[in-house]
Amino acid sequence: MIRLYNTASRAKQALVPINPDRVTMYVCGPTVYGRAHIGNFRPAVVFDVLQRLLRQHYGPDKVIYARNITDIDDKIMDKARAEGVSIDTITTRYETLYLEDAATLGVERPDLHPHATTSIPAMVTMIELLIGKGHAYVGEGHVLFDVSSHGDYGSLSRRPLDEMIAGARVEVAPYKTNPADFVLWKPSSKDQAGWPSPWGRGRPGWHIECSAMIAESLGTTIDIHGGGIDLSFPHHENECAQSACAHDGAPLANIWMHNGFLNFGGGEKMSKSLGNVLSVGELIEAGWTGDELRLGLLSAHYRQPLTWDDALLGQMRGRLDKWLRKLGDVPKGVRPPPPAAVVEALADDLNTPAALAAIAGIEQDREALLGALAFLGLPSLGAERSRNAADMRGGGQDPDAARIDALVADRLAARKARNWAESDRLRDALTAEGIVLEDGPGGTNWRRA
Repeated sequence: MIRLYNTASRAKQALVPINPDRVTMYVCGPTVYGRAHIGNFRPAVVFDVLQRLLRQHYGPDKVIYARNITDIDDKIMDKARAEGVSIDTITTRYETLYLEDAATLGVERPDLHPHATTSIPAMVTMIELLIGKGHAYVGEGHVLFDVSSHGDYGSLSRRPLDEMIAGARVEVAPYKTNPADFVLWKPSSKDQAGWPSPWGRGRPGWHIECSAMIAESLGTTIDIHGGGIDLSFPHHENECAQSACAHDGAPLANIWMHNGFLNFGGGEKMSKSLGNVLSVGELIEAGWTGDELRLGLLSAHYRQPLTWDDALLGQMRGRLDKWLRKLGDVPKGVRPPPPAAVVEALADDLNTPAALAAIAGIEQDREALLGALAFLGLPSLGAERSRNAADMRGGGQDPDAARIDALVADRLAARKARNWAESDRLRDALTAEGIVLEDGPGGTNWRRA
């Protein structure tokens, strides 16, 4: 049984899919106006592990995982205006970078990746439903959701209304009935992106986008909705309200999951607004690998904050190098099943620290180790890879790898010929270059000291 912590109930609960043959999960994806930082990829990695677990449990073809792309936003328009280019130029650039960085971290593509700009008709339809049912109103070309019309508003974040108003930094405007009411549709000027609607040319508010894309691609109620803890209010709160009101009280999701922030060593949240961000590309250029970054993101429980620094990544490098030494060469495509202890740990609210502790108990079993690491999405450990691949940093192999491989092969030939003097000479020459040799049943692996 898979048990997950539900933000709405503040408790772990068994996952009971609406339809076990069609398990649905939606995770809020990026707004593509700039390059995502490593903190933005925590939900991508966390929910990538969850979708792997779901497919293991229910079957690979019985899970539908959607992660959206927000490709219309005022920040996108500002960026395009500042560069003198089209909005499509900005969104294509940063979506491409996002997908490349996600692949570097071993994140699999979701089954569906709806884009806001291709779901405008679905948004207009949902807004019309809300107006018709008395949950939204038109004011000065805007359409706003009437928070007072939904008695359960605030049930997800459990905040008092005055605190929610302050937290949302709501705009005080004359066309609002209540300060907490939020925009579903807003007018666009001639120089802004816009689409035709019953309320004039305009563009959607942020919150309606996900509700409409979920309804369009997955259905009225889904099994799991995920995202960062910063989205629980106002974004997810507003999604809950407008979807329930549009669908006669039907919940948007049965389980809501939220991951914690990434913090720097001083406890400061990683944030573009604070300017203290690191992209995946910058970390790769600094010498870390995608596997090390992914393992770092999984090292703490997903609901807890995670301190991100070089000390953490150094620990991850040490773990990975140890596992590589134990694995040696692995034939391409070999994927043993994951050990039961690892699956059980992840089935308990995606407890990755417990899963890593379970790996420590089975790492002498090469097949079990490989199955566990592949299940956690460490792809370079489950492919054709020898020990010297641990020295691949920044996407490129050690420039001396071919020469060192040749020297290691010469030493192995000398050992087989019982030419101990030549074998020792080659070892000493490699040691002088900072190369550590490790002889084992599978042959000789090497790494830089």
